[in-house]
Amino acid sequence: MRFNSAWPGCERKVFPAAAGLSPGGASPALTSQMSPSYPSTMTIGEGSNGPPPAGAVADPAATASPIGFRLDSASGVPTYLQLVHQVEQALRVGYLTEGDRLPTVKEAVESLAINPNTVLKAYRELEHRGLTVGKPGQGTFIAGTLRRLGLAEQAALHESLLGWLRAADEAGLDADGMAALFAASLRDFLDRRDEEGPRRGAGRRAARRQSRAGRATGEVA
Repeated sequence: MRFNSAWPGCERKVFPAAAGLSPGGASPALTSQMSPSYPSTMTIGEGSNGPPPAGAVADPAATASPIGFRLDSASGVPTYLQLVHQVEQALRVGYLTEGDRLPTVKEAVESLAINPNTVLKAYRELEHRGLTVGKPGQGTFIAGTLRRLGLAEQAALHESLLGWLRAADEAGLDADGMAALFAASLRDFLDRRDEEGPRRGAGRRAARRQSRAGRATGEVA
C-alpha cells in the first residue's frame, strides 16, 4: 500500500504490534513485551488496492495484500485472535485502509501452516466487528477503520517516544526494562486520568474490562 512520505521509515518493514509504535522504532522484541495482548508482528507489503486507472478493470484477487501475518506460539493468545489483533493494529496506525485486501485463506494457510478454519474464524470476527467485508471469489477487504490520528500526528508521537527510548537506553535499561517501565507508566497514567475524571473514567475502566474479558475468553483455535 502507499505510505505517506511524512511517516518515518515507511519502506517494507516488520510491523511492531504494540503501543501504537511505528516501523523504524523499537525492535519487535521490545514492542511484543509492551503489549501482551498484541504479541504478534506482521509484514507490511508494498502492494496496494488503490483505485485502478480510469477505464481499467481491477482484479482484486490478483492484487497483493499489503500485509502478511505472523504468529507468536508462546504468547498464549489464540491463533485466530492474533490475526484479528494484527489487522486492528494495522488499521490504527494507517497501514490498512478501506479497500485493502487481506491475505486470502489459501495465502494465510500456506504462510502460517494453520487450519483454514482458523483463518475463516478470524475473518468472520473481523466482519462481525464491522472492519471487513467478504466478496465471493475475490477475498476479504477492509471496510472500516480504527484510526484516530492522522499520520502527521502519529509521526510526531513516534519521534517523541523514540527520544524517550534513547534516554532509557542511555540510562542503562535493556529492552525488558524499557517495556516494564513503559507498561507501568501507562497503567499509572490511565489510573490518574480516571481519578481526575471519575465519570468519564468509569466508562473507560468498563471499556477496558470488557476488552480484557473479550480477549481472555477467546476460544483456542
